Amino acid sequence: MTHETVVILDFGSQTTQLIARRVREAGVYCEIHPCTLPAAEVAALEPSGLILSGGPMSVYDEAGPQLDPALLALTKPGTDDKVPVLGICYGLQALAHALGGSVEPSDHREFGRSPIVSHEENELFRGVPEGSVVWMSHGDHLTKLPAGFRAVAATDNAPIAAVAAEPDSGHGPIYGVQFHPEVVHTEHGAAILGNFVTEVCDLRGDWTTGSFIDEKVEAIREQVGDDHVILGLSGGVDSSVAAALLHKAIGDQLTCVFVDNGLLRAGEFEQVQHTFAEGFDLDLVAVDASDLFLDRLADVADPEQKRKIIGATFIEVFQAETEKVTERLGHKPRFLAQGTLYPDVIESVSFKGPSATIKTHHNVGGLPEKLGFELVEPFRELFKDEVRAVGRELGVPEAIIKRHPFPGPGLAVRVLGPVTREACDLLRQADTIWLDELVTSGTYDDVWQAFAVLLPIKSVGVMGDYRTYEQAVTLRAVTSTDGMTADWARLPYEVLGRASNRIINEVRGINRVAYDISSKPPATIEWE
Repeated sequence: MTHETVVILDFGSQTTQLIARRVREAGVYCEIHPCTLPAAEVAALEPSGLILSGGPMSVYDEAGPQLDPALLALTKPGTDDKVPVLGICYGLQALAHALGGSVEPSDHREFGRSPIVSHEENELFRGVPEGSVVWMSHGDHLTKLPAGFRAVAATDNAPIAAVAAEPDSGHGPIYGVQFHPEVVHTEHGAAILGNFVTEVCDLRGDWTTGSFIDEKVEAIREQVGDDHVILGLSGGVDSSVAAALLHKAIGDQLTCVFVDNGLLRAGEFEQVQHTFAEGFDLDLVAVDASDLFLDRLADVADPEQKRKIIGATFIEVFQAETEKVTERLGHKPRFLAQGTLYPDVIESVSFKGPSATIKTHHNVGGLPEKLGFELVEPFRELFKDEVRAVGRELGVPEAIIKRHPFPGPGLAVRVLGPVTREACDLLRQADTIWLDELVTSGTYDDVWQAFAVLLPIKSVGVMGDYRTYEQAVTLRAVTSTDGMTADWARLPYEVLGRASNRIINEVRGINRVAYDISSKPPATIEWE
């Protein structure tokens, strides 16, 4: 099926994939490609709209990525109409720079919320009230507009907060905004991006969860053919839905391998086996390698080192299980399936643009080279909530769909300091109580992710007539739509109080409980 397509050129922003999310919310198919993609290759994608993302650099820097003016001459499929363009933050500056405008360092950098004090009524701002708050994140600004452009919005600190090409300028429909409409902090940001694809680009929106499933099933069958696929199953939402999608596509050509690394949630090893081997009738191989992982993590405190050890050990165990599957099948599986999501990719590598690395993820990169597989990653450009929607469409149980995200390295990045079986057991008890209180109070579904963190400190306490000197834990709960930005959850004090009281009374070895009230950014959701 051929969709109307919006192409997003990534100039290195950490939130480029959020632009894609907003475009998809409008029912329009989109693809992200590096800003270095030649204009001829962009044209071959037959875009009906073009969005230029933000980025961390300055357009006047020698290494700053530039916009090829040839992109502004592209025409919509089957017409002579020029492809509409929207530049966001760096994308606006690259656009202005390419067309003869001026971009300079700002005397007053702007980071955070800022109200629009005035804006023009046009297609882009249709339905956006004056005074709406937008999210700014820039140190440079436009000091001179390119010929044929006008300013169409302003904030107190940015007299050129948005621009538009004049109808008689010779350009196509071109807009640019200095702020970031893709982030949740911008009021009516989704409406602005929706206006771009529906009003400016005049697209009908024909991309749905159902069409995604149909196309992925077809693509998986075409990619896999008669070969066999192995999936590293964790029991979380991503790999579970991936397993359901692959099973729909290729049936018994799929084998799932589930490794207990000793870093799982309470009862998870048994629960996953019951759910998938019996409920889904999948070919599931479960292996307890907890002793091996925990022995190798002994005395390791650095979070990146933990990830590397877990990743290397997982490869070793996975390879051993692959050899057993190969012996059983009589041939080695050709493909490895992973439930890799956009946030995993963008935070780990410069996937589709020069973005900065925040932290590595154990399931991103490396496995194909080390194990000789070709990758099948059906969700590589989806967000968590989109995967949940796919799962519901496929009939995956709500108990799995609603599970909070769980990091690949498991409890290793929630036990701050050296990882031991005792520390993991202590954390598991506290985490179980915390989640139980959220479920009991009816607030579990109100937060995007919640968990406990075992701190590498002890504190003095008093229990009865005795002095204690025991561990401390921090409880974490955040609200989010995508995991790329998040705010701490304003939970009722009664819920926090009951969780704290139960943990201190029921978990021997913990005498202090704190609640994390930091947001992302500047913090990350996980502590390591």
